[in-house]
Amino acid sequence: MVSAPPGVLGPAALLRSEAIGHDCGVTDALYRSDPLPAPRRRRLTTSDGVLLDSALIRGGADRTTAVVLANGFTGTWRSPGTRMIAERLLPIGDVMTFDFRGHHESSGLCTVGNLEVHDLEAVCAHLRGLGYTAIASIGFSMGAAVAVRHAAMFGGVGAVVAVSGPSMWYYRGSRRMRLLHFGVERPAGRWFLRVARRVRVIDSQWDPVPPDPTQTAPDLAAPLLVVHGDADTYFPVEHAERLYAAAPEPKELWIEPGMGHAERAMTPERVERVARWLSRSMTADEGGA
Repeated sequence: MVSAPPGVLGPAALLRSEAIGHDCGVTDALYRSDPLPAPRRRRLTTSDGVLLDSALIRGGADRTTAVVLANGFTGTWRSPGTRMIAERLLPIGDVMTFDFRGHHESSGLCTVGNLEVHDLEAVCAHLRGLGYTAIASIGFSMGAAVAVRHAAMFGGVGAVVAVSGPSMWYYRGSRRMRLLHFGVERPAGRWFLRVARRVRVIDSQWDPVPPDPTQTAPDLAAPLLVVHGDADTYFPVEHAERLYAAAPEPKELWIEPGMGHAERAMTPERVERVARWLSRSMTADEGGA
């Protein structure tokens, strides 16, 4: 069994209304009350044969810049929170969102941050095949860990944003993370995730244990922005500080006053600030290429 991967929902936490869909308010209905173009749904295949449910949102014709949005655990591209974030990122490029393996209509089993790097690489490879020449990634919670590890392992992205991410595996220092680990280690917790959240989680140990985000961060070749709230009840700000310290320049650390955890804590203003950082960082990267 996986003993303490990051960002996992357990039954005790799930039964509390504030913990359900903690990374983003999970919903199975597309949010259609905003002016976003209709997502172009695509089925992608990872290098290890997992089928991913994804959606490409185009902001205009003939664009060569794209941003990949990697949700947190239990998150989905259908979420209103994800749709809001995508909308605010559209001014700088088209946005591709997707459901990680084991989530909703993607196949396979969620490995809670391990093999998900192959999911993100499949999305980036698909975008490159469509002609996008500048790609950035932004991840939340589990997705933040994946985005950092993916960029260090595969490269190919011009900038990385890690929001509310863990710096290490096996963290049990907060009450919510202790509850989450309790859940994923129990068959009842995995059953609840499968039935109530449409998330299928592995029931075996990581073998081998993958390098954590702090161990892989020194290999980053792209600018990194670490965003973390000082009111995050899952991972305290020390996680952001450790990740920031491990990464090479160029990098920035934003500790956001009053901000909670992951997608649900992102306001339109915060996303727009991130979009401006991405625009500057990717332009600087192209200028130095």
